[in-house]
Amino acid sequence: MFLSNEKLSYSNIFAAVPKAVEAIQSLSIDDQLGLLWVLYQNMGSLVTPAPPGATERVKLAGGLIYEVANLPHEKQLQLMRDLVAGVNNSLTRSYGLLSSNNKLAFWYQLAQWMSSGKVISTPENYQLSAPATGVLKKVMELEFNQQIAVLRLIVGNMGINPLTA
Repeated sequence: MFLSNEKLSYSNIFAAVPKAVEAIQSLSIDDQLGLLWVLYQNMGSLVTPAPPGATERVKLAGGLIYEVANLPHEKQLQLMRDLVAGVNNSLTRSYGLLSSNNKLAFWYQLAQWMSSGKVISTPENYQLSAPATGVLKKVMELEFNQQIAVLRLIVGNMGINPLTA
């Protein structure tokens, strides 16, 4: 009996991650971007690339990151929307080739630059929509490892992998 209860609890932990991912992906594109922004604001210092290989991950994602940083703000926002929507273009294909760790590093760097103004940020008085706020509440109730798993899946599903498209 005890083992059965542990298995149930263990599977419930992992069941929460796909449910959270599905809830996020059901939001509008702009709500998904806003939610991603808020998650990085709340978890940013904890989402930084892990020390082993962190420099290499940033280098691998760096070319694309700097290319995005050099775009006009309107095109930066459009690229972010294209990544969420799965629009097929050269930048979303470049992003699609990144590993999930590189994608986390990519969004982490974008969030850093959004905070500094180097990359377009949310409007000053930005507030999540009611549906996005509800999803955020559910994600924030997850344990930290689950939150990271959700982020990894969300950013991992963005873009276009030209090897499978």
